[in-house]
Amino acid sequence: MSVKLVIFDCDGVLFESEQANIAFYNAVLERAGEPPLPLDGEVACHALSSAQLFEKYYGDRPELLARIRAIAQSIDYGPFYPLMKPRPHLRTVLERLRRRCKTALATNRGKTVAGVLEHFGITDLFDLAVGVLDVDRPKPHPDLLVRCLEIFGLGPHEAVYVGDQEIDARSARAAGVRFIAMGPMAPDGEARIDRIEDLFDVLALDVHPTSLSRSMNMRRRP
Repeated sequence: MSVKLVIFDCDGVLFESEQANIAFYNAVLERAGEPPLPLDGEVACHALSSAQLFEKYYGDRPELLARIRAIAQSIDYGPFYPLMKPRPHLRTVLERLRRRCKTALATNRGKTVAGVLEHFGITDLFDLAVGVLDVDRPKPHPDLLVRCLEIFGLGPHEAVYVGDQEIDARSARAAGVRFIAMGPMAPDGEARIDRIEDLFDVLALDVHPTSLSRSMNMRRRP
Protein backbone atom coordinates (compact mmCIF):
# COMPACT_ATOMS: atom_id res chain seq x y z
CA MET A 1 0.00 0.00 0.00
CA SER A 2 1.36 3.39 -0.96
CA VAL A 3 0.96 5.90 1.85
CA LYS A 4 0.70 9.46 0.58
CA LEU A 5 -0.42 11.15 3.80
CA VAL A 6 0.43 10.54 7.46
CA ILE A 7 -1.98 12.26 9.84
CA PHE A 8 -0.96 12.70 13.46
CA ASP A 9 -2.92 13.29 16.62
CA CYS A 10 -1.21 15.89 18.82
CA ASP A 11 -1.41 15.08 22.53
CA GLY A 12 0.06 11.71 23.44
CA VAL A 13 1.58 11.23 19.99
CA LEU A 14 3.74 14.22 19.14
CA PHE A 15 3.90 15.43 22.72
CA GLU A 16 3.63 14.22 26.27
CA SER A 17 1.15 16.86 27.32
CA GLU A 18 -0.64 15.42 30.33
CA GLN A 19 0.76 17.98 32.79
CA ALA A 20 -0.02 20.90 30.50
CA ASN A 21 -3.63 19.87 29.84
CA ILE A 22 -4.42 19.14 33.47
CA ALA A 23 -2.83 22.39 34.61
CA PHE A 24 -4.83 24.37 32.04
CA TYR A 25 -8.19 22.86 32.95
CA ASN A 26 -7.54 23.20 36.66
CA ALA A 27 -6.66 26.86 36.14
CA VAL A 28 -10.00 27.33 34.41
CA LEU A 29 -11.88 25.58 37.19
CA GLU A 30 -10.05 27.54 39.88
CA ARG A 31 -11.18 30.82 38.31
CA ALA A 32 -14.71 29.44 38.19
CA GLY A 33 -14.57 28.59 41.89
CA GLU A 34 -14.75 24.86 41.23
CA PRO A 35 -12.55 22.02 42.53
CA PRO A 36 -9.85 20.52 40.27
CA LEU A 37 -10.63 17.82 37.75
CA PRO A 38 -11.45 14.42 39.21
CA LEU A 39 -9.14 11.55 38.33
CA ASP A 40 -11.30 10.35 35.46
CA GLY A 41 -11.44 13.94 34.22
CA GLU A 42 -7.65 14.08 34.13
CA VAL A 43 -7.73 11.02 31.87
CA ALA A 44 -10.55 12.36 29.69
CA CYS A 45 -8.95 15.76 29.07
CA HIS A 46 -6.24 14.16 26.91
CA ALA A 47 -8.78 12.84 24.41
CA LEU A 48 -11.82 15.11 24.51
CA SER A 49 -12.12 18.61 23.16
CA SER A 50 -12.72 21.38 25.69
CA ALA A 51 -16.37 21.56 24.69
CA GLN A 52 -16.79 17.80 25.15
CA LEU A 53 -15.03 17.79 28.50
CA PHE A 54 -17.00 20.70 29.93
CA GLU A 55 -20.27 19.23 28.68
CA LYS A 56 -19.43 15.87 30.25
CA TYR A 57 -18.88 17.27 33.74
CA TYR A 58 -20.93 20.47 33.83
CA GLY A 59 -23.64 19.96 31.23
CA ASP A 60 -26.27 19.51 33.94
CA ARG A 61 -25.51 23.05 35.24
CA PRO A 62 -25.98 25.37 32.25
CA GLU A 63 -25.02 28.61 34.00
CA LEU A 64 -21.81 27.14 35.38
CA LEU A 65 -21.07 25.53 32.01
CA ALA A 66 -21.41 28.88 30.25
CA ARG A 67 -19.11 30.57 32.79
CA ILE A 68 -16.47 27.86 32.50
CA ARG A 69 -16.50 28.05 28.71
CA ALA A 70 -16.08 31.82 28.83
CA ILE A 71 -13.16 31.54 31.25
CA ALA A 72 -11.48 28.90 29.08
CA GLN A 73 -11.71 31.20 26.08
CA SER A 74 -10.15 34.06 28.00
CA ILE A 75 -7.15 32.19 29.40
CA ASP A 76 -3.89 32.31 27.45
CA TYR A 77 -2.52 28.81 26.93
CA GLY A 78 0.98 30.23 26.45
CA PRO A 79 2.23 29.56 30.00
CA PHE A 80 1.27 25.90 29.64
CA TYR A 81 3.28 25.12 26.49
CA PRO A 82 6.53 24.66 28.46
CA LEU A 83 4.86 21.78 30.32
CA MET A 84 4.53 19.88 27.04
CA LYS A 85 7.39 17.56 26.12
CA PRO A 86 8.04 16.80 22.44
CA ARG A 87 8.71 13.17 21.62
CA PRO A 88 12.42 12.39 21.27
CA HIS A 89 13.75 13.02 17.73
CA LEU A 90 10.41 14.55 16.69
CA ARG A 91 11.86 17.09 14.26
CA THR A 92 14.24 14.60 12.65
CA VAL A 93 11.44 12.08 12.13
CA LEU A 94 9.09 14.65 10.60
CA GLU A 95 11.80 16.06 8.33
CA ARG A 96 12.58 12.63 6.93
CA LEU A 97 8.95 11.60 6.71
CA ARG A 98 8.10 14.61 4.57
CA ARG A 99 10.62 13.48 1.97
CA ARG A 100 8.29 10.58 1.22
CA CYS A 101 4.75 11.84 1.86
CA LYS A 102 2.53 14.66 3.10
CA THR A 103 2.02 15.24 6.82
CA ALA A 104 -1.00 16.60 8.66
CA LEU A 105 -2.10 17.28 12.21
CA ALA A 106 -5.68 16.40 13.19
CA THR A 107 -6.51 17.09 16.82
CA ASN A 108 -9.39 17.84 19.14
CA ARG A 109 -7.50 20.95 20.21
CA GLY A 110 -9.17 24.23 19.28
CA LYS A 111 -7.54 27.65 19.39
CA THR A 112 -4.14 26.20 20.38
CA VAL A 113 -3.54 24.16 17.21
CA ALA A 114 -1.33 26.77 15.54
CA GLY A 115 0.17 27.86 18.86
CA VAL A 116 1.56 24.42 19.64
CA LEU A 117 3.32 24.17 16.29
CA GLU A 118 4.65 27.71 16.51
CA HIS A 119 5.89 27.36 20.09
CA PHE A 120 7.89 24.24 19.26
CA GLY A 121 9.07 25.50 15.87
CA ILE A 122 7.58 22.72 13.75
CA THR A 123 4.98 24.59 11.71
CA ASP A 124 7.09 24.08 8.60
CA LEU A 125 6.94 20.31 9.02
CA PHE A 126 3.20 20.01 8.46
CA ASP A 127 1.40 20.52 5.19
CA LEU A 128 -1.88 20.94 7.08
CA ALA A 129 -3.10 21.34 10.67
CA VAL A 130 -6.79 21.07 11.56
CA GLY A 131 -8.62 21.22 14.88
CA VAL A 132 -12.16 21.25 16.17
CA LEU A 133 -12.71 24.85 15.08
CA ASP A 134 -12.21 23.76 11.46
CA VAL A 135 -14.93 21.10 11.32
CA ASP A 136 -18.52 20.54 12.44
CA ARG A 137 -17.81 17.63 14.78
CA PRO A 138 -14.78 16.57 16.87
CA LYS A 139 -13.41 13.06 17.24
CA PRO A 140 -14.67 10.35 17.48
CA HIS A 141 -16.54 11.61 14.41
CA PRO A 142 -14.52 11.32 11.19
CA ASP A 143 -14.77 15.00 10.23
CA LEU A 144 -11.14 15.94 10.98
CA LEU A 145 -9.74 13.07 8.95
CA VAL A 146 -12.21 13.53 6.13
CA ARG A 147 -11.20 17.19 5.96
CA CYS A 148 -7.56 16.15 5.54
CA LEU A 149 -8.41 13.71 2.77
CA GLU A 150 -10.53 16.26 0.95
CA ILE A 151 -7.88 18.97 1.04
CA PHE A 152 -5.23 16.66 -0.40
CA GLY A 153 -7.63 14.95 -2.80
CA LEU A 154 -6.82 11.50 -1.45
CA GLY A 155 -8.79 8.35 -0.77
CA PRO A 156 -8.91 6.77 2.72
CA HIS A 157 -6.61 3.94 1.62
CA GLU A 158 -3.86 6.45 0.83
CA ALA A 159 -3.59 7.80 4.39
CA VAL A 160 -2.88 6.59 7.92
CA TYR A 161 -3.76 8.14 11.26
CA VAL A 162 -1.43 7.86 14.25
CA GLY A 163 -3.23 8.13 17.60
CA ASP A 164 -3.03 7.04 21.20
CA GLN A 165 -6.67 6.92 22.34
CA GLU A 166 -9.80 4.89 21.63
CA ILE A 167 -11.38 8.10 20.36
CA ASP A 168 -8.65 8.25 17.68
CA ALA A 169 -9.26 4.67 16.61
CA ARG A 170 -12.99 5.27 16.31
CA SER A 171 -12.42 8.35 14.20
CA ALA A 172 -10.09 6.46 11.88
CA ARG A 173 -12.55 3.59 11.48
CA ALA A 174 -15.36 6.03 10.71
CA ALA A 175 -13.24 7.69 8.04
CA GLY A 176 -12.02 4.40 6.59
CA VAL A 177 -8.41 5.34 7.33
CA ARG A 178 -5.83 2.87 8.57
CA PHE A 179 -5.09 3.41 12.27
CA ILE A 180 -1.64 3.11 13.84
CA ALA A 181 -1.74 2.85 17.63
CA MET A 182 1.01 4.56 19.58
CA GLY A 183 1.92 3.91 23.19
CA PRO A 184 0.82 1.46 25.88
CA MET A 185 -2.60 3.04 26.40
CA ALA A 186 -3.59 3.04 22.75
CA PRO A 187 -6.27 0.61 21.54
CA ASP A 188 -5.36 -2.03 19.01
CA GLY A 189 -4.73 -0.80 15.49
CA GLU A 190 -3.49 -2.39 12.31
CA ALA A 191 -0.04 -1.68 13.72
CA ARG A 192 1.38 -0.56 17.05
CA ILE A 193 4.43 1.59 17.71
CA ASP A 194 6.15 2.64 20.92
CA ARG A 195 8.30 5.42 19.44
CA ILE A 196 7.49 7.85 16.69
CA GLU A 197 10.53 6.76 14.67
CA ASP A 198 9.03 3.25 14.44
CA LEU A 199 6.70 4.64 11.77
CA PHE A 200 9.34 4.07 9.12
CA ASP A 201 9.29 0.33 9.72
CA VAL A 202 5.50 0.11 9.91
CA LEU A 203 4.98 2.09 6.71
CA ALA A 204 7.92 0.43 4.93
CA LEU A 205 9.17 3.82 3.81
CA ASP A 206 12.51 4.12 2.10
CA VAL A 207 14.33 5.53 5.11
CA HIS A 208 16.62 2.91 6.58
CA PRO A 209 16.50 2.72 10.40
CA THR A 210 20.31 2.66 10.55
CA SER A 211 20.64 5.94 8.66
CA LEU A 212 17.90 7.45 10.79
CA SER A 213 19.69 6.42 13.99
CA ARG A 214 22.98 7.79 12.65
CA SER A 215 21.33 11.16 11.96
CA MET A 216 19.83 11.26 15.43
CA ASN A 217 23.14 10.39 17.06
CA MET A 218 24.88 13.17 15.12
CA ARG A 219 22.30 15.68 16.38
CA ARG A 220 23.12 14.69 19.96
CA ARG A 221 26.80 15.62 19.60
CA PRO A 222 27.86 19.00 21.03
